[in-house]
Parts: sequence; C-alpha cells; structure tokens
Amino acid sequence: MNTYNLIYPMFAMVLLTFVLLVALFRSRVKSVRKGEISVYFYKTYQGDVEPDATLKLTQHIANIFEAPTLFYVVCVVAMVLGEQALAFQFLAWAYVLLRVIHAYIHTGSNKLKRRMIAYFSSWIVLLIMWAYLVVVVSFSS
Repeated sequence: MNTYNLIYPMFAMVLLTFVLLVALFRSRVKSVRKGEISVYFYKTYQGDVEPDATLKLTQHIANIFEAPTLFYVVCVVAMVLGEQALAFQFLAWAYVLLRVIHAYIHTGSNKLKRRMIAYFSSWIVLLIMWAYLVVVVSFSS
C-alpha cells in the first residue's frame, strides 16, 4: 500500500483553502467596485464595516486555518508512522467532505443549524483520527 495516500485529502484541503481565498479576493474587489466599502479599509481593517458577503468569507478563511491544521498534522504523523489503513483514509476524506459542506453552508445560505452540524461533525471525525493514531501507537510499542 502506498504510504502517501493521505497526501490526496490533504491536497483537497489545500484546494478548498485556495478556492476560498480566491472567492474572498473576488468578493472584496466587487464590494470596492460597487462602493460598499473603501479600498482603504483593507489597509488597516478599521474605519468601516465590511459587507456581509466579504465578512462571511473573511471569517471562514480564519476558520480554515484553525482546526484544519490539526488535520494536516494527524495526516503527516500517520504518514510518518506508515499508518495507511483504509479506515484512516476514509476518515481523512470524511473530514475533507465535512469541511467542504461547512464552507458551502457558511459562505452561502449560512443556515446556523446545518453549519454547526457540519462543523462539529468534522471535529468528531478529527478526534477519531487522533484517537485512532494514539491506539495504533499504543499497541505497536
């Protein structure tokens, strides 16, 4: 089995991050062009109120650099340990899918109940991934 199979869900998370960054840039440019906010706001992020469309994306970008860092770490640790069980790969892809769903909801309709379900489900999957590795390490010693 290939020891680097987890690189694919990690790359998918990088792509999601990139797509969100592009969407944020486009949204900000659009808001400035429509006169909803001054371009000078983005120098210090003060003196204006960011429009809802860009604010949601801004907040989501901050979020995508928080919990997913633990995802990247658990995947790298699994690769270093040579842990590539299909169950672990399934969990990695489940995490990515839940983060995509969360991003879609948060930057779209922003229905709070659905968003929280996707968000906390991704946390549960991440916790299971870490627990899985702890068990693997504990029983391999």
